[in-house]
Amino acid sequence: MKDSTAKSQGYKTLKRGLEKGLKTTWMLAKIVIPIQFLVVFLKYIHLLDKISVVFEPFMNVFGLPGEASLVLVFGNVINIYAAIGAITSLSLTAKQATIIAVMLSFSHSLPVESAVAKKTGISAGLVIIIRLILAILAGIILKYLI
Repeated sequence: MKDSTAKSQGYKTLKRGLEKGLKTTWMLAKIVIPIQFLVVFLKYIHLLDKISVVFEPFMNVFGLPGEASLVLVFGNVINIYAAIGAITSLSLTAKQATIIAVMLSFSHSLPVESAVAKKTGISAGLVIIIRLILAILAGIILKYLI
């Protein structure tokens, strides 16, 4: 009797886990795939090249190519999953991907997380400034450390 109950619980847990996993995958795919498509499209129409040229001087501070600016913008303004969609469309080295990942760990989803901070009584502007400064410092330091 105990074996059949345990088996039944195991199947229920497995089913619940699969359902939640599929829902999460779908939620992430709705963000990542359109962003990835957008970046590939920008490459195809050569607009990414123009964006790259404009942001190249700033991104060189971090040892990143100009097109990596899109990853940082998407990650900071939208969310980390949008940044993942963008980064998968670019040809970056492991060092460059690591620098972007660390930078975004400090400064991602700025509008949403700053609104949350404001609800707790912390200045949203101060939170944004601190997070951006930390991301910039991390990017510069990692350029030389790794």
